[in-house]
Amino acid sequence: LYQAHNKPQEQGEQKRIGEMPMDTAIIKYAAGSNDMGIITLGRISGEYVDRVSSDFFLSETERELVKNVTRIFHAANKKVVVVLNIGGVIETASWKSAPDAILCAWQAGQEGGNSVADVLSGKASPSGKLTMTFPVKFEDAASSDNFPIDMRVSTDLMNKGGKKNDVKNVDYTNYEEDIYVGYRYFDTFGKQVSYPFGYGLSYTTFAYDKAAVKADNGVYTVSVEVKNTGKVAGKEVVQLYVSAPDVAANKPEKELKAFAKTKELKPGEAVVVTLKVNADDLASYDEAASAWVVTPGNYKFLVGASSRDIKATLEAEVAAATQKTNNILKLQEPMSLLKR
Repeated sequence: LYQAHNKPQEQGEQKRIGEMPMDTAIIKYAAGSNDMGIITLGRISGEYVDRVSSDFFLSETERELVKNVTRIFHAANKKVVVVLNIGGVIETASWKSAPDAILCAWQAGQEGGNSVADVLSGKASPSGKLTMTFPVKFEDAASSDNFPIDMRVSTDLMNKGGKKNDVKNVDYTNYEEDIYVGYRYFDTFGKQVSYPFGYGLSYTTFAYDKAAVKADNGVYTVSVEVKNTGKVAGKEVVQLYVSAPDVAANKPEKELKAFAKTKELKPGEAVVVTLKVNADDLASYDEAASAWVVTPGNYKFLVGASSRDIKATLEAEVAAATQKTNNILKLQEPMSLLKR
């Protein structure tokens, strides 16, 4: 029906192109002559230009478009789908309840149109899961406290390759959020989100059953039966998170350690998914000791459909381990790192 699109300009400014006020009469005509309404919201960024904060939010034109199209098509008893042609997260919390569905196509390239058509027509059941957390607010991300948002590097840095008086959080940034990036931050600190990491729906449903964990010589094998409980064929992505014991120093609430997608399951069909984690994968780096350290204790192995949809919780004992490294990661200056 319509596409709203962003294109970066010089100096990081944004100019929206391809937009025009849509008269409600045009939308009513479209609702009368189409089976459904499809809105595409697009964002573009590149290696040479960072996104600016306004790129996270919908423009007034986009908001009006979603509002009017959904209102008019719903009045005609027809559905509306928003397709997201994006390369990073955008704000969804304030409008996601308006359309009947949101399809995150990312930036799929030349075959993107065929992929979207297959999903919308029902030829294929979507089975992807989000690789990013969609926050409620821009400021909810821990990195927003010190990342150089909407700023340009100084003239000295641009012309001479950097000087000793480079400006903090303009010319360079200390990543003081430390390990708390993405879901590790949102889940650990109990932040409300619009869509959690690992989230994704399909045209069918799945049940998880008979989850178990087995330890063998430092290898932890988790198995779970996944059954298609819906009416159409589909695939499911099973995710395995691990939660370290409370005594572990400054560890996230949970961390993704393995995942796997099932084969296409027919309605009523089940399959056993097996995921393996090595003890070394449970280590965290200790800068003070210059070593990878596995804290001993009782670990929880969380089987889920997303980081916030845990289907089974298993437990296993993990032994202590330390692997020394060269002392090359010592901090050169004090940093106020985020702590749990």
